Amino acid sequence: MLKKFILTLAALLIVGPAVAFAQDEAPPTQSTADTPGSDRFWQATLDGGHYMVALDRITAVSRHRYVLDGALIVDEVTVDTHGQALARFYFIQPVTAATAPNAASNAVERGKELLDLAAERVGIDIQNMVIKKYPVTSHAKSVEYRILSEEDLTSLYDSVKTSWENGRGRKFSTKK
Repeated sequence: MLKKFILTLAALLIVGPAVAFAQDEAPPTQSTADTPGSDRFWQATLDGGHYMVALDRITAVSRHRYVLDGALIVDEVTVDTHGQALARFYFIQPVTAATAPNAASNAVERGKELLDLAAERVGIDIQNMVIKKYPVTSHAKSVEYRILSEEDLTSLYDSVKTSWENGRGRKFSTKK
């Protein structure tokens, strides 16, 4: 038992930093729901939390992709408001996911499997947690949510954009 724990811990220390940012190309199947809601608000209920904003407080909705530290592709939706907090919803994947499969991506996948196994044992859902590297990624006055698939991020973006354009509230949610 102790030997397995030490081996798992060693594997996490070796591949953990690269894998912590990685997401599966085929994440666990999630379903999304986008239903009418109160005309004043857009709401998102996600595995990592809940976000609600008054439609008349939204000043911008955007979606963009960028490469972070040469290792990650970040696909991000932002909801800017008149208030104090900027909401960020993002899907991340390693740059290797955009290339043909190779030994490096296989190592990342194996490391990710080990992280998931360790997370199961201690009861922490690492995949749904926002990833930050203090102080580099610590954004003052921002609220961040991690989305597990590009399709779910597209659905979220369509929901908030349509709700804001039409002035009609929506309730968006993802579920495993």
